[in-house]
Amino acid sequence: MKKVYSHCNNHHHHKQFNTRTRTRQHNHHSHSHSQYQNIRLQNLLLLHSLLLIIVTPALCNVHQPLLNLKSNNQTLRSNLELLKLRRIRAHLAKINKPALKTIQSPDGDLIDCVLSHQQPAFDHPNLRGQRPLDPPERPKRYKNKNNEKIEMKSFQVWSDSGEECPNGTIPIRRTKEEDVLRASSIRRFGRKPSHVRRDSTHNGHEHAVVFVNGDQYYGAKANINVWTPRVTDQYEFSLSQIWVIAGSFGFDLNTIEAGWQVSPELYGDSNPRFFTYWTDPRHGHWWLEFGSGLLVGYWPATMFSHLRSHASMVQFGGEIVNSRSRGYHTGTQMGSGHFAGEGFRKAAYFRNLQIVDWDNNLLPLSNIHQLADHSNCYDIRQGSNNVWGHYFYYGGPGRNVRCP
Repeated sequence: MKKVYSHCNNHHHHKQFNTRTRTRQHNHHSHSHSQYQNIRLQNLLLLHSLLLIIVTPALCNVHQPLLNLKSNNQTLRSNLELLKLRRIRAHLAKINKPALKTIQSPDGDLIDCVLSHQQPAFDHPNLRGQRPLDPPERPKRYKNKNNEKIEMKSFQVWSDSGEECPNGTIPIRRTKEEDVLRASSIRRFGRKPSHVRRDSTHNGHEHAVVFVNGDQYYGAKANINVWTPRVTDQYEFSLSQIWVIAGSFGFDLNTIEAGWQVSPELYGDSNPRFFTYWTDPRHGHWWLEFGSGLLVGYWPATMFSHLRSHASMVQFGGEIVNSRSRGYHTGTQMGSGHFAGEGFRKAAYFRNLQIVDWDNNLLPLSNIHQLADHSNCYDIRQGSNNVWGHYFYYGGPGRNVRCP
């Protein structure tokens, strides 16, 4: 290694000595970037540097290992960053499957059209070598009095331009290096924050929900009013979704979740995105339908323990993460950011809440319970009428005078 004797030359008019160290920080609202931080040496180190100016070269060599050590640390950091980058690229090569066609979305996403049987789900040991199932028999539709029908509309920006994936392929958003870099590790990428909800009072997760339990449930349905809630911390999220739950809120919990969320860490932006989530990879199939008739996919029963046959709870509503990163309650919004009491055109809502029973009937909810972990921050109000069936308004602004 080349030795540097910068303070042993005959330059006797050095100004105050500064070091500059480079720290890497990942911005979850945009591409990762480097941030430089100046560290000004204090009086003790300044005195030490002045001494180095006047000592003999022999004494200067005594300090040489410190210079070498710093250089070694820089080399070590560079090697670790290079190793991390190699691992990320290897992971991307595994999950980004070969595409028959790639569509450039106006919002910056790349959409890969992947052969259905090559999708990443079939990398799972329990699914490897299988092919997608045929669509199931749909539930017997519960008709409300106005016989409401839902028209299917495009909900993805990339498809608005008229582009579509060829038959036999499915659209998958391509994962980029910056997506993985926003996560704390490759293993944590795509997962919820490490503290999974165990009950309604811990780990910074706050909810405003209605739920039913005490029976056997084979599906759930609702119309969700989607907004763009503000998320004030890059490690927080705000979502509106349906939970299908079995087991207890311990380590044996099974859930299937689907809805809309804003997650800067996961997506790198503040747009609401449709998402799905599930737990318990240790062990009838659960199908996901969007709108009226569009089958998105399914979770095989073999992936679950408690959810193999039916659910014991169905839950509808909102959830946020309150990290208290600034020492007080987050200003991350739930729903529209308005409280439930502000009603239509202000507060977000779910309507036409339904469940599927043992005989494949789609039925309205009964014996509904509601829960708001911190009603001064986010609250919920439910009701029922002939047009909306069972419904509720929910949400809130987070931090306010009653939610410090």
